[in-house]
Amino acid sequence: MHVRWRKARQFAKTARMISVVIECRNQEPELAVTLSALVQGAVEGLVAEVVLVDRGSTDGSAVLADAAGCKFLADPDLRDVIRQARGEWILFIEPGARPLLGWVEHLHQHMMAGGQPARFSPSREYRLPFLSRIMQRPSALSHGVLIPKRQAIANCQSGSSVEAVVRGVAMHKLKCEIVPASVLSIA
Repeated sequence: MHVRWRKARQFAKTARMISVVIECRNQEPELAVTLSALVQGAVEGLVAEVVLVDRGSTDGSAVLADAAGCKFLADPDLRDVIRQARGEWILFIEPGARPLLGWVEHLHQHMMAGGQPARFSPSREYRLPFLSRIMQRPSALSHGVLIPKRQAIANCQSGSSVEAVVRGVAMHKLKCEIVPASVLSIA
């Protein structure tokens, strides 16, 4: 346990922190899955904050956000959200997506090495059936997007969605994996 706290202090001193931005609408169960996967990043000092950008939810998303210690913003301008983010990097992720073990270290190493946007590798174990993978156009967020805050601000127009901010951005593929939200919906 002592080693884990020392590691967390080391991250706090040397790491650039991230702000996680999740855009949602009536996705309370999916949010619970994603938020539980992000706890490791918060404990190890990588995740500075989680911001839920709500687009008109009528379920318990606001209550879940409050219980998890997240910011819950009802229909804000995304450009303002990104500008006010505490982290130097923004991780955009879909409700229901789950980064797998080792993601904190991989993100930390990537951020310390350079400034280019990145995405997670798709999980080899948890994935959609073959026909679903070739028939569906994947969301730009299906594998998460880690992007420097300054680039996210530059890409964001007033009234943009998260998808519009990251679509078309050239990204490095990280060696850590993510279970896409679409896999949760078929389980």
